[in-house]
Amino acid sequence: MAGSLKDQLLKAGLADAKKARQAEHAKRQQAKQVARGEAEDPAEAVRQAREAQIERDRALNAERQAQQRQKEIAAQIRQLIEAHRLDRRGAEQSFQFVDGKKIQKLYVKAQMADQLARGMLAVVRLGDGFEVVPTAIADKIAERDPAAIAVRHERDAGQLAVDDPYADYPIPDDLMW
Repeated sequence: MAGSLKDQLLKAGLADAKKARQAEHAKRQQAKQVARGEAEDPAEAVRQAREAQIERDRALNAERQAQQRQKEIAAQIRQLIEAHRLDRRGAEQSFQFVDGKKIQKLYVKAQMADQLARGMLAVVRLGDGFEVVPTAIADKIAERDPAAIAVRHERDAGQLAVDDPYADYPIPDDLMW
């Protein structure tokens, strides 16, 4: 096989003379620019392009890992809620709470409403709805995503204000608002 690659491609019909002349012209122009110092060395340009591509790949990989981590956290939260949510079937009492700028209503049993008010239970988000879970589970959920907790009252240790004028009058257990 005699001749250059260009000649072989021309004979095989894979390239035409016009494109071959354009390629030679571009090659000569590049060589002149490198000689004058106007253009970068092709090897240097390739190295810089490779480094830029590696950096883009790293950033994209980090973003994908962050998205994957978010999905894992959401799945963990969903699993915790579904495994530990309390049964609200037959609930007759409404429990109202503020979610963002809206007032939400959740029907719970009377005992649940009392435990929600005392901080023994919490209301958490599950999809578009809400569920009631124990505070121990709500704490685990809050570690993963604090925004998943809709309502969680702190337990009152029975400490009253020193200057409370009604400290001597206990609140009845059956008081309903």
